[in-house]
Amino acid sequence: MKSFRRSLILVTLLSLPCLFIQSSKKDDFVPIFNGKDFKGWYSFVDGYGKNNDPLKVFKVEPNGIIRASGEKFGYLCTEKEYKNFHISLEFKWGEKKWAPRLTAPRDSGLLYDIPMDSTDKVWPCGIECQIQEGDVGDLWMIANATIVVDGVRSKPGDFVRAIKKKDAEKPHGEWNTVEAIVKDGHCQHIVNGVLVNEGFDASILRGRLLIQSEGAEIFFRNIKIKEL
Repeated sequence: MKSFRRSLILVTLLSLPCLFIQSSKKDDFVPIFNGKDFKGWYSFVDGYGKNNDPLKVFKVEPNGIIRASGEKFGYLCTEKEYKNFHISLEFKWGEKKWAPRLTAPRDSGLLYDIPMDSTDKVWPCGIECQIQEGDVGDLWMIANATIVVDGVRSKPGDFVRAIKKKDAEKPHGEWNTVEAIVKDGHCQHIVNGVLVNEGFDASILRGRLLIQSEGAEIFFRNIKIKEL
């Protein structure tokens, strides 16, 4: 019996390094926002164009948080493209709202798979993980992008929506974590640890990432990615 126990302890100890290696791989994310400036990103503001933001629609706060004012529609976009990745970010709504969305739910979004040759405009071709009050996690296919949801391929169009299956957004004023896992056309949207939506066989498989300013003040932090 003692020899069995010694053998069991030895096997357990030998297995521990493998467990630690596996857990470290799960945390193998790298930040894509440095908390100081927009190095690696560029801005596009409707009416002003690329890297021309006189109204400071996008600003880095002293605490390393991105503020998108919502005053103008636009976005911050990565200069790099990605294929097969897991992106995670946190967001929190601010208080300010702007026309033409003064009476509409607060709105923003995380777009991905934006082709490198896409024209900068509101909004470029891609797939969106919706960030909107009450609708966080919806899929939006923009500028003729398509995806299969519940066994049916979405129709090409300017803006085509697939509603989330669950609601996991926290109350106004609290930080929310949004994740998108994208691998070989399989797209999963996770809100505060809950899988709320997914699609398969997306028509675009790689591209840049962007976060939106869309009529409402919003804050972003801890933007990080793991390439798969």
